[in-house]
Amino acid sequence: MTKQSSKPLGMNHNRQGGRRALPAAPQTPTQSKGQPQSALLAEVQTGTDLLALRAQLSRAEKAARRAPTPLPPRAVRAAPVKPQREVELAGVATDEFSLSRAHAQLRDAVYDTRYHLCPHAIGHARAEGFLEHDIINVLLSGRVRAVYPEDRRWLVCGSFEACGVALPLHVVAQYHRDGHLDIVTAFVPKHPHHIISRARLAVMLRYDDEQIRAHTSTPGAKAGTRGRGRWKR
Repeated sequence: MTKQSSKPLGMNHNRQGGRRALPAAPQTPTQSKGQPQSALLAEVQTGTDLLALRAQLSRAEKAARRAPTPLPPRAVRAAPVKPQREVELAGVATDEFSLSRAHAQLRDAVYDTRYHLCPHAIGHARAEGFLEHDIINVLLSGRVRAVYPEDRRWLVCGSFEACGVALPLHVVAQYHRDGHLDIVTAFVPKHPHHIISRARLAVMLRYDDEQIRAHTSTPGAKAGTRGRGRWKR
């Protein structure tokens, strides 16, 4: 029967018979402070994220300093107006304040049905194929392009639809002090974006035939035949 050793646990004898203590397990900093391992990992991860963010901001600042400064936009100069055109537009207001104010008064008069169609507008409507509601749509949805302060008249530009095609339509309206509106004339213009001068408008209303009738021309020569093919009137 083997005799059990009486050596205490955790001790070891050397050759001379002395005792040597076993080294104890090293303690981690978290264990010494009493913090859990997950808290330390979270702190390390937060510090790493802050360093990465700081490096990213530093690179962005360097890139912004290296980027070239954009040049200021070049001012676009308006095309010079011809002297003859300046004379024609004398007495015509085209500033934004006058146009917006005229448009507001125009809408109020149309919404309150304080308007009247003059014979000029009716004659052009019969000859050129638009109706009264087309004129009203231009007054509501169109744009006031010019104001004639001396005559208290406005030039309204818009369009109407005929056979699926949008055609330009100009309406001249005269505003009275009592809020009443006279639709002086309405016509299909040859130059839709051209502002009619005051003198040209006066001539149009003075010498325009109020008894306008539609006129249809017949061709002088049929297709395939010799001839100049001019239209007879």
